[in-house]
Amino acid sequence: MNIKSLLLGSAAALIAVSGARAADAVTVAEPEPAEYVKICDVYGAGYFYIPGTETCLRIGGYIRYDAAGGDIGSFDGARSGDVKDGKDQGTWLKNTRFTLKTWTGQETELGTLKTYTEMRMNFGNHNADYAINSAENKSFDLHFAYIQLGGLRVGLDESAFDTFVGYAGNVINDTLVPYGGFQTNEIQYYFDAGNGFSAVVSLEEGSGGGNQTFGHYYGVGTIDSYVPHIVGGVKWTQGWGAITGVVAYDSNYESVSGKVRLDVNVNDAISLFIMGGFGSKSHLEDSTYVDFAGGRGFYKPWGGSWAVWGGGTYKFNEKASFNAQISADQWKNLGVAANVAYTLVPGFTVTAEVDYLHAGKFGDANPLGENFTWTNATKKNSVGGILRFQRDF
Repeated sequence: MNIKSLLLGSAAALIAVSGARAADAVTVAEPEPAEYVKICDVYGAGYFYIPGTETCLRIGGYIRYDAAGGDIGSFDGARSGDVKDGKDQGTWLKNTRFTLKTWTGQETELGTLKTYTEMRMNFGNHNADYAINSAENKSFDLHFAYIQLGGLRVGLDESAFDTFVGYAGNVINDTLVPYGGFQTNEIQYYFDAGNGFSAVVSLEEGSGGGNQTFGHYYGVGTIDSYVPHIVGGVKWTQGWGAITGVVAYDSNYESVSGKVRLDVNVNDAISLFIMGGFGSKSHLEDSTYVDFAGGRGFYKPWGGSWAVWGGGTYKFNEKASFNAQISADQWKNLGVAANVAYTLVPGFTVTAEVDYLHAGKFGDANPLGENFTWTNATKKNSVGGILRFQRDF
């Protein structure tokens, strides 16, 4: 009886302990409260707080599809391997681009701390491929990546020689007669007086070259010593428009270039601009170094000493606008670009553009000399057109 009682007692104890453990195993912990994304409206629409921080983030970008055709010099035609009567034939140029942008902002004791990045990825024709005009993934482009604290900006940006004075109109191909170098590492300070007056000073590295062919091989755009390129500008903005002037010192050429621009808002529908550029001769003007660049530089990419750009925008309504630009330089290069842009729905715009380039000093005898037209034109007069579809988000 004692042995039987002991066995029964042990079994009861085991069952009790097992039941207690089973009850413990199914105990459900209280869920922690979810942390939802908090909207940040300090810097405009689209920003939200990065969880656990005081930094506001915005993500955006666009997807773009271009279909273009025409002559090479108009920027619209792609090169092919087909040759007729000893000349390269223009053919279709197709390109799809995905661009990703980020903005951040945070208030600090030294002012607003911001960053901006823009990355571009392309798939389409390789315009310089003579043998086979293939379509494939192109090189990745980190186009912007800078930090800004108050008025101080450091990093990768486009030159203040262009961004401060403004781009040459709302046409797609605004550089048929080019007006400046673009991407560069820089240390820049921007001052806004708050009464319409603003100014900028920028120390810049330059990039590949003063033009798209010779510069990338001979480095005429990137600084070649400890001396940076220097850009300075002033602007006065009012309700009627703005007057802007910018000056650049090219430390490679030891030369000075400048641009002056007038913007006029005629009314709510019409806005016009005219911009003039002038570049001094370099002390290396007769050297082989300058010959490689075709007489152009990072801050004087136009032909000759002077150039002019003019045009404007006419808004038919909130959805449609007409944009035009005419440009010319001392070498008698002449560019004309015009388009109609229509917003089908908010964020989705279709633009149709026609472009024309007259190469003033065009000649086959010396294609590497002063006649270089920036666009690799193969004939004196080039015409093309482009149809662009773009979805911004």
